[in-house]
Parts: sequence; C-alpha cells; structure tokens
Amino acid sequence: MISKLERLFKHEAAGGVMLMAAAVAALIVANSAFAPLYDATLGSYLAITLNGEGLEKPLILWINDGLMAIFFFLIGLELKREMMEGKLKKLSDVALPGVAAIGGMAVPALIFAAMNWSSPETLPGWAIPAATDIAFALGLLALVGSRAPAALKVFLLTLAILDDLGAILIIALFYTAHLKPLYLLLALAPLAAMGWLNARGSHRKAPIVILGIVLWVLVLKSGVHATLAGVVTAFFVPLKDRWGASPLKSMEHGLEPWVAFFIVPVFAFANAGVALSGMTADAVTSPLTLGIVAGLVLGKQIGVFGATWLMVRSGLARLPDNVTWTHIYGLSALAGIGFTMSLFIGGLSYGDPALMNEVRLGVLAASAISAVIGYGVLMSVSRKTGDDAEAAPAE
Repeated sequence: MISKLERLFKHEAAGGVMLMAAAVAALIVANSAFAPLYDATLGSYLAITLNGEGLEKPLILWINDGLMAIFFFLIGLELKREMMEGKLKKLSDVALPGVAAIGGMAVPALIFAAMNWSSPETLPGWAIPAATDIAFALGLLALVGSRAPAALKVFLLTLAILDDLGAILIIALFYTAHLKPLYLLLALAPLAAMGWLNARGSHRKAPIVILGIVLWVLVLKSGVHATLAGVVTAFFVPLKDRWGASPLKSMEHGLEPWVAFFIVPVFAFANAGVALSGMTADAVTSPLTLGIVAGLVLGKQIGVFGATWLMVRSGLARLPDNVTWTHIYGLSALAGIGFTMSLFIGGLSYGDPALMNEVRLGVLAASAISAVIGYGVLMSVSRKTGDDAEAAPAE
C-alpha cells in the first residue's frame, strides 16, 4: 500500500489532481452550510508584531502574499537552473516556445481588453487570461502518457516556464501599489548579503532563507508585490557551491512536493470558492467573465498556435521531432488552463468580492473547457497515430 501511494504521488499528474481536488472542495464548501465559516476563516486577521510594529493581515493575504512567495521562489529556482544548464540555455531551443509564449500572453490580453475597454472598473484585469497553470497543463499532458511525443512535453514545459517569467514581469511592472522608496532602499542590504553568499558559492541554505524572509518583509512594506521577493531570492541561491554540490537543486527538490501537495492546493482552496447562490445571468454574461473565458479558451489557442505557425512557415524555426500540427493545437488548448496564476492576478486586480466571484467563475469555466479540448485533441491524435502504426505493414 505504501509503495502504491509513493508511486501515486510521484506521478506527473499528481500535482494537477491535487489542485483539481482542492478547487472542487472550495466550490462545495462555498456553496454549503459551511460557507460562512469558510469566509470568516479566510477573513480572520493574523498578526506578527513587536511593540505595535509588524504585519497584520487576513488569512487570505497570508496565503496569497506569504505561501505564494514560496511558490514563486520555486519558480525562480527552476528558471535559474533552466537558464544556466537546461532548456533555456540555448537561444535556438528557446526561440519557438518563446515566441509561442509571447503570442499566448499577448492575444488573450488583447481579447480581454477589447471586451472590457469601456469598463474602467474591470479593465485592470487584462492580464488574467495571459497566464498558464503549469501544474494543470503538464498534469493533463502526463495523463496522455507515452502516446504524446516526448518533445511535446519539453515544448509545453519551456512555454510554461517562459509564461511564468512573463507573468512575473507583468506583476512587477503593472500590479505594484504606491511605492515607499525607504523600504526598497533597506531591501538593498539583504540583496547585497545574498549576492555575497552566491558569489562565494556558499553551501549553507539557512542564511539565504533568513535573508529572503527579511527581503520579503521589506518588499511587502515597500508596495511592490511581496511574492517577487521569492523570485529574486531564488536567483541568489548558488547552482554550485565550493565543493561542487548544488544548493539550488537540493532546495528545488525539497520544495517541489510541499508546493505541489500543500501550498498550491491551499491557495486553490482559498481562492476558488465561487458562491453560486447569488450568481445572476448578468454575472455569467458580464464582460469580465466572458473576457476571461474568451481570452483563455480562444486567445491561447490563437496566440500559441498562430505564433508557432508563423515561426515555422517563415523558416525561422521547425516543429520538434515527431510533433504534428494537431499536437500543437492540443497543446495550445492546454495552455488555456490559467487557474493558479490567473486567480492570483485576479486577486491583484480587484478588491471587490463581486468582481472576484466573476473572476473565479471565468477562470474555472475557461480552465475546464481548455482542459477538455486539449486532452480530447491529444488523445484523439494519439489514438490515430497508434491505429496508423498498427495498420502499417511489417517490413
């Protein structure tokens, strides 16, 4: 039994399944007799203070600003590793998924902006459909199994990593509150200390973690979104220490199960609770809801597939080995699963609970539609490929 559980949790789709279970649980609780307790718990204030100075936030913000900083820290570790020795090291390997990622962010944002242009209240959420949920997308691709070409997974993984990088830049540039320069100036101190530790190839992880927490507090106080401190801290973790070991890979390996099976599901449970009782037809058909659905479902398909097609047809790139245009279309649909990052950006865009309820509805609906289309297309092309192989005469 224990070995079966270990294999289950090591499966590539396990993180996506946990995420889906947490989202379903949130929907059930938000529309049950436990809804008041759910809302009251997420709204309860937790404080860490000393002589009246410190941090005091509702639980939902401790999750979104605190736990998600660890999520972004893991993304930062993955980005640094990929840039230094992985899929992002060679420009030639990045070109096609990179342009696809740009198209997959730009087109959904433009569709949302066009549908909400006359509404200054909802227009700030233009970046919500620009994001792709890497756990869900890769989880569904894993369910397709060996029937999908290995190169397709590499393409999706690279695209999703670059998509995450784009989301980080968008948050830094467009979702920053009023700046307090003093705290940013103070943040240079832990940055300098982390830079020194990285330069000397320090093998100790605790100093980096402590300095990262200090940086997180100062960035939070400065008005810049605190989760960005997680990404910055990650880039100061040495890939190799003085003895040749890798503190970065060690931390990445240690954090992955905690992020996949605790942090992201907790975030999903706290943010995916759509209250359907007060839902009206106007909310379902509002420009905000429809803009998110159209952006994620249509925008991602048009942006990712269109950018890939233009790169290949222009001769600037070629499709990966054994990958067909039908595979690319299925992958483009999977990219429309926005979930975690879309909900996160939605929380940065709106403070009105009614608008956030529409965001949750749009993100959940679009992610479900994209998942069904993407999985269906990839399974269909896989079965067709398998049938063709069976029908081929033996040599």
